[in-house]
Amino acid sequence: MVNRLSPREAMFYFLDESGTTTHLGALLIVDPSEPDEPPAPDVDRTSTSDSPSAVRGPRALDYPGLVALVENRLQTIPRYRQVVQEVTLGLARPVWVDDPDFDINFHIRRSGLPRPGDTAQLQDLIARVMSRPLDRTRPLWEMYLIEGLPDGRQAILTKTHRCLVDDDAALEISEAICDEQTSVERLTEDLWMPGSPPSGVSLALGAVAEAISRPGDLVDSLVHGNSIVAEMRSTTEDVVRRVGSIVQQLTDSAPASPLNSSTTSTRIFAVASVPRRGCAKIADRYDCTVNDVELAIISGVMRRWMLSFDESVHVADTVRVVLPLSARDPSVERRVDTDGRWIAVGKPSFVTDLPVGEDNPAVRLAQVAGLANRYAQSSRRLSLGPQPILPELGVVPFPELSSRAFRSLNSRAYNVPVGMGTSPVANRFVDGCPVTAMYAIPTLMAQRALAISITDYHDNLQFAFLADRGVMNDLPAMTEYVTEAYDELVATK
Repeated sequence: MVNRLSPREAMFYFLDESGTTTHLGALLIVDPSEPDEPPAPDVDRTSTSDSPSAVRGPRALDYPGLVALVENRLQTIPRYRQVVQEVTLGLARPVWVDDPDFDINFHIRRSGLPRPGDTAQLQDLIARVMSRPLDRTRPLWEMYLIEGLPDGRQAILTKTHRCLVDDDAALEISEAICDEQTSVERLTEDLWMPGSPPSGVSLALGAVAEAISRPGDLVDSLVHGNSIVAEMRSTTEDVVRRVGSIVQQLTDSAPASPLNSSTTSTRIFAVASVPRRGCAKIADRYDCTVNDVELAIISGVMRRWMLSFDESVHVADTVRVVLPLSARDPSVERRVDTDGRWIAVGKPSFVTDLPVGEDNPAVRLAQVAGLANRYAQSSRRLSLGPQPILPELGVVPFPELSSRAFRSLNSRAYNVPVGMGTSPVANRFVDGCPVTAMYAIPTLMAQRALAISITDYHDNLQFAFLADRGVMNDLPAMTEYVTEAYDELVATK
């Protein structure tokens, strides 16, 4: 039995056209000089004793070890050894098939920064990697071991097509290779052999058979509405509802902004971080959540960006963002995530407005919190994320049309997507080496010039910005803007 892409997976697959690279990823910074395990509170970190909490010597990652680790973990994410095979004449959605020529060394690559490497060089390398489309003739992912960072640090960069990680069970590959302890969990040896890919003829014949018949009695299908005709009818009704919902959103569309444009497929990348404890103190002072403080920081960043090219920012100006509905969960502040999820996709979300026209940072924070609380409860502002307009039909022209329609109709629902983890992520290790920083690299959809993600890791809130270089070539300034927006919130009384 063939394993077809789901309607949403097909939508993301077909969204990958010129000017769009529908992938996401993660940047993990590994520091061999860090202790393998965090010392107990009453233990001196400089201790040279043989106790388990003592600082251990440097242990750098090596390329063969990383390849072996990934190869061992691929059995938990089988689609990373599969390719997408399209069906002749678009008679059905594409299918997942084993790659008969799978070569893990093609997907895992080694790179280095010119010494002495710095953050700017690392960000430029990541931007170039994220600008390139994935090879559709191979499994849709890549990984890079990057050397030459200051102080002997290393980085792991992952790039995964969005169609590979569209449900809760589908891990991004950075999540699959990380452990919660220094000891590496080796899975039972995986003697994987690729299955024989189906021929184009068999897929086409199967699609035709699937389209004109269903298991069980055809008459029963007709009576109970499971036939193609009934499917078309129910789909048409669903499309009317979806388009009506989109039209409703468009009547309250996001402010006109260069943030809703794209000129090139070339990306630019920047990162920044602020201490979580400082943000928690701000949240306590103003009786709000750390997520509110994160949004207030982004508001300050966007305000500074707008002022950099337009001094006439009006007090009523806003930037509309979409973020996970789970960011409004009050219990988030008390949990530490141990299930390894820092790539959050496909979750219910909502749109809210950031009051970038407000000059006073304390007032801006209060407005951010109030608007987010209000809109998280509003059905008008809720969203299930990108959805294919014709989800039930299997033929390719419809998912392709759905992708194009999503790109055009949904372009003004919001200005900037903001990805947030649902809770702090516990310490992680790759092949026994401690991960000291973790940044989720967001998907930059068509008709968007900027995407932002925030990861709560290592007692820091770590911001990642991915943008269209043709629209936001000044993105490196975002790093300074994050620090300035945080500092002004700290200074407020």
